Amino acid sequence: MVVYGDHRDSPDSTLVLYQKRGTLWQQSGSWPSHNGRRGWTTNHQEGDERSPVGVFTLSDSGGLLEDPGTRLPYTQDEEAFVSLYPWDEAHQHDFDYVIAIDYNRLPGTRPDDPTRPLGQSRGGGIWLHLDHGDGTLGCISVPKSAMEYLLHTLDPKDKPVIVMGDRATLQL
Repeated sequence: MVVYGDHRDSPDSTLVLYQKRGTLWQQSGSWPSHNGRRGWTTNHQEGDERSPVGVFTLSDSGGLLEDPGTRLPYTQDEEAFVSLYPWDEAHQHDFDYVIAIDYNRLPGTRPDDPTRPLGQSRGGGIWLHLDHGDGTLGCISVPKSAMEYLLHTLDPKDKPVIVMGDRATLQL
């Protein structure tokens, strides 16, 4: 999976899913997405409102709603996946489904596990989650149709990864 933004300071991006068929990589989906409201960074820090640039594994999922049939380990928890903006209707469904991006986290743990191997100051809790129409605090947000497709498609035996950043840094 590749998520790229046109500019370093833009919250607007595109998510493209590629799947290997035989020896070839083929695009199997593309969706508009959002990243950190202040853009991208190669030196992510807690609270900078930027998404970290890099290649990260995708190992765990969860959300408020029941497991939709994903092959990734799934944690349903109505108390752990609560919107950071409960008063804002646009954000009420952000965490219906999430896929943990393995930036500064321990793969194989719940998406909301607070352990930060690089330290608290480097941030964490970076997820793929449902889109609310604008930039995030550092996560990647996608339409519900994209999230459902990803949850049904990603298979841990294939060792899924996400490549994310702005075009210039990724050299697209």
